[in-house]
Amino acid sequence: MSFDPSLLHNNGHTAFANGTGVGIRETGVVEKLLTSYGFIQCSERQARLFFHCSQYNGNLQDLKIGDDVEFEVSLDKRTGKPIAVKLVKIKPEVLPEERISGQVVSAIPTHLDGKSAPGQVPTGSVCYERNGEVFYLTYTPDDVERNMHLDTGDRVSFYMETNKHPPALYSDCSTGAVSARNIVLVKKKQMRCQGVVCATKEAFGFIERGDVVKEIFFHYSEFKGDLEALQAGDDVEFSIKERNGKEVATDVRLLPQGTVIFEDISIEHFEGTVAKVIPKVPSKNQNDPLPGRIGARINFSEKELPFGEKDTKSKVTLLDGDHVRFNISVDRRDKLERATNIEILPDTFQFTKESREMGVIAAMRDGFGFIKCVDRDARMFFHFSEVLEESPLHISDEVEFTVVPDMLSAQRNHAVRIKKLPKGTVSFHVQSEQRFIGQVDREATPASAAANKNVSPSKAKEKDAEEGVIAYEDCGVKLTVPYYIKDLEGAALPQLGDKVEFSISEVKRTGLQSAVSIKILNRTGNSKRLLGFVATLKDNFGFIETANHDQEIFFHYSEMCGDVDNLELGDTVEYTLSKGKGNKVSAEKVTKVAPVNGIGEDVGTTVLLGKVTRPLRSVDPSQTEYQGLIEVTEEGASKGQSYPFGIVSMASKADCLQKGELVKFQLCTVVHTSQKMACHIVPQRRALVESVKDQFGFITYEVGESKKLFFHVKEVQDGLELQTGDEVEFSVILNQRTGKCSACNVRRVSEGPKPVATPRPERLVNRLKSITLDDASAPRLVIVRQPRGPDNSKGFSIERKARQPGVID
Repeated sequence: MSFDPSLLHNNGHTAFANGTGVGIRETGVVEKLLTSYGFIQCSERQARLFFHCSQYNGNLQDLKIGDDVEFEVSLDKRTGKPIAVKLVKIKPEVLPEERISGQVVSAIPTHLDGKSAPGQVPTGSVCYERNGEVFYLTYTPDDVERNMHLDTGDRVSFYMETNKHPPALYSDCSTGAVSARNIVLVKKKQMRCQGVVCATKEAFGFIERGDVVKEIFFHYSEFKGDLEALQAGDDVEFSIKERNGKEVATDVRLLPQGTVIFEDISIEHFEGTVAKVIPKVPSKNQNDPLPGRIGARINFSEKELPFGEKDTKSKVTLLDGDHVRFNISVDRRDKLERATNIEILPDTFQFTKESREMGVIAAMRDGFGFIKCVDRDARMFFHFSEVLEESPLHISDEVEFTVVPDMLSAQRNHAVRIKKLPKGTVSFHVQSEQRFIGQVDREATPASAAANKNVSPSKAKEKDAEEGVIAYEDCGVKLTVPYYIKDLEGAALPQLGDKVEFSISEVKRTGLQSAVSIKILNRTGNSKRLLGFVATLKDNFGFIETANHDQEIFFHYSEMCGDVDNLELGDTVEYTLSKGKGNKVSAEKVTKVAPVNGIGEDVGTTVLLGKVTRPLRSVDPSQTEYQGLIEVTEEGASKGQSYPFGIVSMASKADCLQKGELVKFQLCTVVHTSQKMACHIVPQRRALVESVKDQFGFITYEVGESKKLFFHVKEVQDGLELQTGDEVEFSVILNQRTGKCSACNVRRVSEGPKPVATPRPERLVNRLKSITLDDASAPRLVIVRQPRGPDNSKGFSIERKARQPGVID
């Protein structure tokens, strides 16, 4: 049964301040009856009204004191006081003696906030339904059995009674009104519960209740909202009903996130020791949701707090004895305390006494990686969740870790509790402090040469190099030790019979020894090593300019000792000459060495102007001579003389001098030949910008067969935006591998003429002037269909009008 509080009775009050109202019927009890008049005590209000017997409608002999009557209130014309008129005797109501079922509509207030009048008795209201109508009754605290506290909505049962006695002063219990008595509570109103959705299935789910530590089932048909948006972790409220002997949640509705709070977490941090860790593979009989334990001293007493998998800040493996920091969580439902926000403290390894190993990050994938171990042959697997620091790891980072067996496979191990170490902490070798003297017994072969004579070192540098052997004596015992080219000090390669000084390094993991920090003391002189300068670099070969700067020597990248990617034009190298097929001379055992002054020491101070009459052979491969020639063009004693130049003569080794280009240069003397040659050559190039595209452009400059020179906007100095016609200075570089030239270091010398807007042709101007609206021969547009909007309304709301050309309204 439902009720509407707006239907409650108004306690008999009328529209008039004195309680009277024309045509309103009231009830009362005959209090005094004389021969021709009497008095009535009103039932709905505090009033005693006079009535004349002539106003009684019925047999006056049947009217007695105590009878219930109904009447209207009028005013005495003589005195102006209210009197009762049109009296009718009311048949006594026979109240049922059986208990009536109803519902509390207005509970008795538990406190009146000091606003009640002295002697006022607080009342409440109940309602019941009969023949489709709802009736309301008042009750007082004395009418409730066993002083039970009733709340609005509670189901109750009661008897009805009529109170015919005059009410006490200030009482709400009206004389003659029907009220409820002997009220008994039948069922308390069902309260709404709150919780969090903890699991969702195909057609149902479960809610973790917020009032008790318990989960409750609910069917999706009971969810009032968008089912697609419902997910685990949502806060909800619901009612509880019993179906088939089990409690289920009904009328499930979403609440704002954060409404339901299960626990209170302390602000203070505590420190403790892990007494029991959570097993990685739980046993079948384990039902404890908080299997872990932490021992701590809290408030001067020892406590052991439980914790679960979700209570750790990270997924780093915890071990027995770990020193940790945590907060304490108290469950609001059952006051259970547990440790949460657990994090490992840096000094924990002093407590656990675990065996720690070191290594270097060798490889990383999506979520996991591998460590190259100092003390193990195999690389050790690790997961990113086992890294103690929040900063990400990178390849080659040095780390410390603990090795534990894999729970799923006892034959495999993996690294846990990974801690990043400072650079230089991890060492895979132990190097002797003592230095030894020995002699090269077998030469070491570079990695590229050992791998494949036809493969460039950039592709073969990962392959193992062939080791060399050094013979030496230690305490009178003749010994040998291997060595590798990577362990040499300096770029020169030791040859067979060379006397060397070295230290011995021992691999910690295997105990294998090798010579390191090898320094050449004396050469045997069996083969002569020459100096030269890198002149050309192609795909898998190059050319070396000799020390006399007059020839170039071919070399294959497989003969390069070291990484060819580090070679640049003009680099100083050391090499040995050899003859191959067809008696052709080439360089072998090419080694990059420290730069030397390749242009000699006798450099003149005079800066000359000249013109290139012959480029280097790398620019024009068709010529037989390697050297280029520059002819002096400025007036003076040297005018007309020509001087050779090589790659080391260029101020910028990447610059590509073309035949006919103007240059500035100085003169120097070659040490070995005393020949004069050009040096510090700087080209004098000026040309106009032909066009500029989005990220590149072209300069009007002839290079070889091409009439224009490509440049990229990144090569423009000062970030200027060049325009067509700008005059620029630039350098020309030759891509050694593609053979194409391009401009670099582009600098604007002067701006070109600003583009002027081309005037409109006169014929078009005359055509526009001659067009009029009245020209019958002019082209016309015929409207085929009027435009309409999406709602089928007319497209244009303003009527189109004829307008004069060039006139704006």
